[in-house]
Amino acid sequence: MSRIGREVIIVPEGVTVTVGENNLVKVKGPKGELNRQLHPLMSIVRDGDKINVTRPNDEKKNKALHGLTRTLLNNMITGVTQGYSRELNINGVGYKATKQGNQLVLNLGYSHQIFFKEPENITFDVPQADKIIVRGIDKQQVGQLAAEIRSKRPPEPYLGKGVKYADEVIRRKTGKAGK
Repeated sequence: MSRIGREVIIVPEGVTVTVGENNLVKVKGPKGELNRQLHPLMSIVRDGDKINVTRPNDEKKNKALHGLTRTLLNNMITGVTQGYSRELNINGVGYKATKQGNQLVLNLGYSHQIFFKEPENITFDVPQADKIIVRGIDKQQVGQLAAEIRSKRPPEPYLGKGVKYADEVIRRKTGKAGK
């Protein structure tokens, strides 16, 4: 059995989980509602405030789907109760971020500004001009949007200028002086 797949998911109070046809899972909690179509081979069984995911057999594909299905379901429950956030830092002279209404405006050394609209269930926080926090209830959507923001000016290895994750470590090169 998969170590991750066989763990039981505990549903906290205030969260409703409904499993429909072909494993269409709907999770509703205090922060919002998420829907996801999980793989139909996995069986999702709810017993009171616990959810267990089982697989039909020990084929390689089913072993992989077992842990994945359980993790996706757990991420949905965590998202509607606590939410997810991803923090980005901006390094560089003149590089900054501001929020105008529901848009994130980035000045990253280009001749133009870069705009990001807030999608549904996602919010941008800009506590400082060099810090962006992406918050939301869908872990995949938060991570994808943070990666798109970072891709507009990835950190470069010589001066470390660019947009990086807060927990990311940039391996620096010495440049010409390192000979």
